Amino acid sequence: MPLDTKICGLKTDAALAAALAGGASHVGFIFFRKSPRYLEPAEAGQLRQAAAGKAKAVAVTVDADDDFLDAIVAAMAPDMLQLHGKETPGRVAELKARHGLPVMKAFSLQTSADLDAVHAYRGIADRFLFDAKPPAGSELPGGNGVAFDWAILAGLDRKVDYLLSGGLNAANIGEALRLANPPGIDISSGVESAPGVKETALIEAFFRAIIVAETGRAA
Repeated sequence: MPLDTKICGLKTDAALAAALAGGASHVGFIFFRKSPRYLEPAEAGQLRQAAAGKAKAVAVTVDADDDFLDAIVAAMAPDMLQLHGKETPGRVAELKARHGLPVMKAFSLQTSADLDAVHAYRGIADRFLFDAKPPAGSELPGGNGVAFDWAILAGLDRKVDYLLSGGLNAANIGEALRLANPPGIDISSGVESAPGVKETALIEAFFRAIIVAETGRAA
């Protein structure tokens, strides 16, 4: 299967175009006001039009209430919701039913024991995202540019569909793919020159590094 690749935290036409040109399967827009990657729903709605028919547009939220989620869905028309907070299995099921959209549930990992929390969501969430635990003092649940031990995912049941996230960049993506062998990857800060500032050159370099890594694995 081809490797799914999500470029997250997009805010500009140029960055989105670079993600699509590189072959991104998913593009993510952040609706968490403390994030430097935050967009208003109407802004994301305008941007995501370029992705229609090319990549799935993902709305990323953190413990958002119904009113805010309703506004996001109405303005952006996402293909998928990503829940990056403390949403319970019941909340995931509720939002799937409310919006008629698939849901990706994010988890913060440090050790293999942290994967135990995933079991309660299997059969409810459509996909998972595995990120590193935020560093002390960070207000962001993701996008912190830190990694976890990817090797803890090597023995994961291959029926668990997920994106690997956290600290990925062009220099380490080959090692991440070798150790975790994930079905998909997610990157945000690894293609930025400053928090929230995506660089087209870094996006292009990341996709080139994926090609090199995948070619090596196939050989």
